[in-house]
Amino acid sequence: MRLVRYSYPTTRAFANVARSPWAGLETEIDRLFESALQELPGAASDRFPVDVYEDADNRYVRAELPGVSREDITIELADGYLNIAAARKSGEETFSSTRSIGVAEDTDSTKVSAQYENGVLTVTLPKREEAKPKKITVAVK
Repeated sequence: MRLVRYSYPTTRAFANVARSPWAGLETEIDRLFESALQELPGAASDRFPVDVYEDADNRYVRAELPGVSREDITIELADGYLNIAAARKSGEETFSSTRSIGVAEDTDSTKVSAQYENGVLTVTLPKREEAKPKKITVAVK
């Protein structure tokens, strides 16, 4: 299993696609400025950290949502994106956060599941059977 740190949703899906090195430059520059500005004292962020990783059978999206109750989490899979929304109540104020993650076309949307434990949401996105790696034996003569 390999772990990939996911930083910001883009139009790219999970699959590696050969593309121009200049494609998405503006998006990356915007992301860099946003991340630099969020580290300044007093800066508020409306996004939560997300990790995306996969194994042979599934892709996983793990989001850190400390202090959020299960009832305040909304997960939706639509138009090739996994949308996660969470609301945290602090006294009379409510802070809401959302993330959108591009989902590969080989995801079996009928078997998507989610688990929330100790402030960590894990969404499992199973791959379709035809997309899973297959072992082929080679006969030697």
